[in-house]
Amino acid sequence: MMFGFRGGESNETVARKTGYRDDAKRQWSCLTTLDLSQFKNEEQLIALVKVRYSLPYEIAKADVESWMAGKQF
Repeated sequence: MMFGFRGGESNETVARKTGYRDDAKRQWSCLTTLDLSQFKNEEQLIALVKVRYSLPYEIAKADVESWMAGKQF
C-alpha cells in the first residue's frame, strides 16, 4: 500500500506515509483520505488523478511522477 498501513510498521514509516498522504491531499484536493489509503501503486494514483481532474493520461502521469520524486513508499 502506498499510503495505507499494514500493521507492524515502525513509527517512522507510519509518520512518513501520513506525511505523504497529507501532502498528496494538498496536491490533489479532490482525493480523499479513503482514496489515498487504497492505492497499492503509482499506476492506481495516476488513474484516479486522471479521472478526478479530467486530465490526459500523459499529464496525470507527469504530475504524479513529479510529486513522487524522492519519496520512499
